[in-house]
Amino acid sequence: MMNYHGYIGHVEYDDEQHIFTGSVINTRDVITFQGETVQELEKAFRDSVDDYLAWCREDGVEPEKPYSGRFNVRVDPAVHQRAAIAAKKQGISLNRLVEQSIEYELARHQA
Repeated sequence: MMNYHGYIGHVEYDDEQHIFTGSVINTRDVITFQGETVQELEKAFRDSVDDYLAWCREDGVEPEKPYSGRFNVRVDPAVHQRAAIAAKKQGISLNRLVEQSIEYELARHQA
């Protein structure tokens, strides 16, 4: 994957056209790019993100931020209760408990 200004590009190879095609995967807005070489692909990715940000400035639109650090999670009320109690016992916020749990799971799956 590619990263530029926090925007993540996912790339695939099109074996029929013999080019790399990519898209930004962490925004609802459509940002695509392509290239025949890795160098072309990297430049096209950066150019596409820059064009998107320039378009937003010109139109007075706030660009979609790839990740704000906020998201809603729906869980069973009993799980919510157990998590809140566990956080309280540890002297941390529920948000911190969830963040630690996510970090733990991500580390476990990256090994």
